[in-house]
Amino acid sequence: MDQHNNSPQDGGPARGGRTSLSEKVYTSLKQRISRGDYGANEKLPAEKDLSVQYGVSRPVLRAALEQLRGEGLIVSRQGAGNFVRVKREAALGYTPVETIADIQRCYEFRLTVEVDAAGLAAQRRNQAVLDEMLEALDLLSDATGSRLHREDADFAFHLAIARATNNQYYAETLKALRDHIYVGMKMHGDALMSDGAAALEHVLGEHRAIFEAIRDGEAETARAVMRAHVTHSRERLFGGGMLDLSM
Repeated sequence: MDQHNNSPQDGGPARGGRTSLSEKVYTSLKQRISRGDYGANEKLPAEKDLSVQYGVSRPVLRAALEQLRGEGLIVSRQGAGNFVRVKREAALGYTPVETIADIQRCYEFRLTVEVDAAGLAAQRRNQAVLDEMLEALDLLSDATGSRLHREDADFAFHLAIARATNNQYYAETLKALRDHIYVGMKMHGDALMSDGAAALEHVLGEHRAIFEAIRDGEAETARAVMRAHVTHSRERLFGGGMLDLSM
């Protein structure tokens, strides 16, 4: 009787409502930190203020804050509150693309990193990152309808998949490779536009297949369609003219 009368603000039963509410608060705060609404070393609003802002109880809010602490996004200072952690610049870096061989090497590397990222994304994705993928897909779809290819939307789609792994090394690696990947994407996009609408539609279909596999939690399918997508892109550029990279 009383025991089943949980208020929405308290999150309902521990198995359902509370987990769902704390996840929503966690996702919202994480997005605000990521886009710079709360800067490095900036203090978050007091717990009581955040509770009111999100319409949740303090235990629900604290569960969300604990997730952020666990990911190293915030740190608690005794008697002072919660602060956004100062981001350290990643030491990761790559020499610029200088040759066709470098583009081929980049594709080779992407076939290891992005294939596994797609599989992990299918296991770990949440609605926020699925929405990010859909936004990039919509941009790609609009461009395809205009017989264009958008490298920015293409890269945003792949970066969202890396973020969906919930493993920062995948996303940071892709960001470090951004300029290198862009070179291949630009050349690939030019080739697609030369080939016409059917080629652009085919590549859009590859992106959609990757999204659907990740959305549906099909890890092995996600790996397979990502592998096929990156391989097809490489083949469209190099055809039978793959370089011998032996030392």
